[in-house]
Amino acid sequence: MEERVVVLVGYDGAELLDIACVTTSLATANRLGASPAYTVAVATPGGRAIGCDSGLALQGQRSLERTGGPLDTLVVSGGFGHEAAAANPRIVGHVRRLARESRRVASVCTGATVLAAAGLLDGRRATTHWRYAGRLASGYPEVTVDPGPIYIRDGNVSTAAGVTSALDLTLAFIEEDHGAELARAVARGLVTYLQRPGNQAQMSMFTATPAPRNGLVGRAVEHIAGHLDGDLTATALADRAGVSERQLTRLFIEDLGKPPGRFVRDARTEAAAHLLTSTSLTVASVAAQCGFGTAETLRQAFVGRYGTPPSRYRAAHGGPAA
Repeated sequence: MEERVVVLVGYDGAELLDIACVTTSLATANRLGASPAYTVAVATPGGRAIGCDSGLALQGQRSLERTGGPLDTLVVSGGFGHEAAAANPRIVGHVRRLARESRRVASVCTGATVLAAAGLLDGRRATTHWRYAGRLASGYPEVTVDPGPIYIRDGNVSTAAGVTSALDLTLAFIEEDHGAELARAVARGLVTYLQRPGNQAQMSMFTATPAPRNGLVGRAVEHIAGHLDGDLTATALADRAGVSERQLTRLFIEDLGKPPGRFVRDARTEAAAHLLTSTSLTVASVAAQCGFGTAETLRQAFVGRYGTPPSRYRAAHGGPAA
């Protein structure tokens, strides 16, 4: 194959970031020497411009109706217009047709609704943005919807969760096509973390709960997130905030429902879980990077939160061997 043809399906109400995460990642791979290179185009109904969620217009490069295979990859974007797109027999029919002519098929965010409407997710496990998972499951009972992972690959069909998870899925595609070295180079070029594994949860303790209402607590949380290997004792955090330990503890409990020490321990444990499933660092190295004094301290924290030691957690979640 001299080129890898990738077509993204857009429609009115599509999310521009769903599309851009894919196109920019593949364009970066091309600039860094991907061979065969990716040829990327956005296909829209009639080839016309579409109005995106953000209010910006995006010009289609191909007419969806006139696009044909063979294609390397077909990607259906998500957005607030996904239900209207899924109810449009022309869009759904052409997506179904193009899927038959594609090596692999994917959706981003609520684009999974369009794939489901085309019958492409029947009998498969799939994900979508956590906010719309229940609606997808109730509307398409033949689909096994899992709102947890950031992306799922079931055979040649992949579904990514909300918005920027498209970046993680596209980096996984690049690694599959051209190797881990190029995928890492693309991630560095985009100034993003190396792609998260698909089984990483969509939600984390930093996003699953409301942002701290108290500005002092918010600043402390930001400091904790960026300095997990530093001195995060209640004393150090209180000194940094310019308050007493007692006052800091009271504010944390009022705002986050837990004292600073417990919050720090949870944050470190979650970060360790990410490193265990996305890197080949030893358990001791993970413990050091996440601020645990020893591997045994990390083990105790893991058993307390996840009910299993780090090594078993890594094996169960498909992490690379150390």
